[in-house]
Amino acid sequence: MSSFYEIRELPDGDVVLLRSDDEGEPLVKIRFSAESLAFLGDGRFEVAKAMIEAGMDAASELAERYQDERDDFGVDLMDDATTHMLH
Repeated sequence: MSSFYEIRELPDGDVVLLRSDDEGEPLVKIRFSAESLAFLGDGRFEVAKAMIEAGMDAASELAERYQDERDDFGVDLMDDATTHMLH
């Protein structure tokens, strides 16, 4: 089952990653310092979006690598109580 994600800018200026169907705690929150905000100006949302996308790409690559390693050893993910869930 796949989830859809949404990147939002909150009223306080933080940029968050949420599941589209969930109003719970954000999966990721980015808060820029005052100095960074002064430098980035109106580009802060685009920078935060790029940071989140890069993180999701890295997490996906890690998940694939983890799965490949598990497959190499013939381990069934469903039999492992320490299975990790990436959001």
